[in-house]
Amino acid sequence: MKHIKTTITAILAAALVSGCAVVDVTKTAAGFHAPTNPNTVQILKTLPDRKYIELGTITVTGFAANATAKMHNAVRTKSAALGADAAILTEEGVLDGGWAMEKWATGVAIKFQ
Repeated sequence: MKHIKTTITAILAAALVSGCAVVDVTKTAAGFHAPTNPNTVQILKTLPDRKYIELGTITVTGFAANATAKMHNAVRTKSAALGADAAILTEEGVLDGGWAMEKWATGVAIKFQ
């Protein structure tokens, strides 16, 4: 019985360390755009001055509160698959996830015209 408790504790600890970070980018635009290089996708906090089309919505959950760069890189990667030039993060925050503080965000993936 003690071995089972130890195993369960180890599994739970591993899950907490690895986290349940999720970036969901849902395509909302018609048509197809060739994927872009994730390294060139901009992360924006305000609307750009240039004209653009929205390619999809972005929902981010489960990142550690201090993992902003990791979250941005994941957003870049998922947005690039749709052909995005940038991702506009319209809302961000931190929630008490029970075991740790978790970062969340919402926004849109865009392509400049």
